[in-house]
Amino acid sequence: MPSPPDLGRRKLWLPKRVIVTRSAMEWDHGRAIAERAGRLGLDVEELPSDRLPLAMPEDERKAYAAAKNMLAVVVAPPSKRRLQPIAPSADWRIDLAEGCPAHCSYCYLAGSLKGPPITRTYANLPEIMAEMPAHLGKGMVTSRSRARAQEGTTFEASCYTDPLALEHLTGSLSALIEHFGRWDEALQLRFTSKFAAVDPLLPIDHAGQTRMRASINPASYARHEGGTDPVAARLHALARMAAAGYPVGLTIAPIIAAAGWEQAYAELIAQAGAALAHMPHLDLTIELITHRYTPGSRAVLQSWYPGSSLDMTMAGRVEKRTKFGSLKYVYDADTMRSLRSFFEHEITRHLPTARILYWT
Repeated sequence: MPSPPDLGRRKLWLPKRVIVTRSAMEWDHGRAIAERAGRLGLDVEELPSDRLPLAMPEDERKAYAAAKNMLAVVVAPPSKRRLQPIAPSADWRIDLAEGCPAHCSYCYLAGSLKGPPITRTYANLPEIMAEMPAHLGKGMVTSRSRARAQEGTTFEASCYTDPLALEHLTGSLSALIEHFGRWDEALQLRFTSKFAAVDPLLPIDHAGQTRMRASINPASYARHEGGTDPVAARLHALARMAAAGYPVGLTIAPIIAAAGWEQAYAELIAQAGAALAHMPHLDLTIELITHRYTPGSRAVLQSWYPGSSLDMTMAGRVEKRTKFGSLKYVYDADTMRSLRSFFEHEITRHLPTARILYWT
């Protein structure tokens, strides 16, 4: 499937600094990541210990820039390898990395990760994959869902990172897809991405056991998604994955009820329908996630992106407590009803064969 000429080159993140811990270099996968980075012309610094040099400039903006331009190759400790439930997306979360090179002014990782926003990728991939077999059939989302039972036990690989954004540096996503393709069980690997460099994934024998979703928002909201590929490129990449036999999906997130949202999202859904039209045997799901934030994430994001036009006031918002007692701000009930009705109508109109997995 040739690329339309207007999509331009895909963005490949090339960090200014790549550091590899001593323990990471003891793993074949860690050494392979270091070699990949070297072949891309990046200077790779091998550390004498496992302690990351986290000293950052005192200026907050410079510290943010330095951290976002760093890739650390580390060993995931047992606490990071332990699988956690990740409703409503999947049964379990599996982390290949932590952090993301994109600059999204609504990033939910801002309130989830501690310290400078350095991207850490894990060298001990065999240990990470070894955690999964014990969790088969034991999840609370698809393992026990009549509506999604055909997915089997599901594992989400993009909770704390965008694995496709790092794939040219790590090869971790390809290795995981190959692993799932060889696994004769009722299961599915899932990942979502705002990037489009899917070429390494197309020839993999995936056995239909990996679902890629493109995370999309209207082109008019591109100012909120710095450093990512254009929406048209993401949709074209998704169509290429579908043509290669992958089940696919759209993650429309975060849905932002800004002025003119009806027209913006109507055009987006029509664009997605056109990109995926006439795909044979299309297996398409949709996840709808409205914009929300916590007090902590709002403070971090406003420090990272002080000039952002993203509305994080309390206008049209209400407080909501999670099951763990933490506080977040979501759209009020009237706004949520209007949004949901609109999206269900437009999806039925432009993507009639798609399955909406959840609304949140």
